[in-house]
Amino acid sequence: MLHAANGAATRHLFLLLRIILMSDKIYNVLFLCTGNSARSILGEALLNRDGAGRFRAYSAGSFPKGEPHPMAIEILEQLEFDTDGLRSKSWDEFSAPDAPQMDFIITVCDNAAGETCPIWPGHPMTAHWGIEDPAAVEGDGQREAFLTALRYMRNRISLLLNLPIDALDELSLKTRLAAIGADESAKERNI
Repeated sequence: MLHAANGAATRHLFLLLRIILMSDKIYNVLFLCTGNSARSILGEALLNRDGAGRFRAYSAGSFPKGEPHPMAIEILEQLEFDTDGLRSKSWDEFSAPDAPQMDFIITVCDNAAGETCPIWPGHPMTAHWGIEDPAAVEGDGQREAFLTALRYMRNRISLLLNLPIDALDELSLKTRLAAIGADESAKERNI
């Protein structure tokens, strides 16, 4: 009986070591939006902070505005996010041969999801996590719109961070990434 318990403990220890060793990979994630000024910038900042050590996030747009939206930067800074290096840029930067190879590409606006994207080196996994554009709101409601977009993005990123990526096969992972984007309850949770 003791031998069987030791065998089970050894298998359990081996499995834990395998998970730890496999988890050393840092996954590159590109958040895409049309203007790369609001939602994709929020995603980049959130994942770089909350997923540090496991994920490296980037953002880009099909038609970048040229600079992040001032309200996006203001809110991120007020919440003590690092905003150095956040800039509005074209997705062409990430389809170049010397660009970092992406593991995941996540569109966050419906326009970008429907556009013909470049061919990405390495054929990364893609998902759509549509979030309403807070930059489209003007006046008194704009700050609240950005805070809502930030909350929705944080909820979805929290779900991503809790995925056992190394333990999932490609189809299961793709299905789970798509489910995060389709999960309406992810919009409502306060994390």
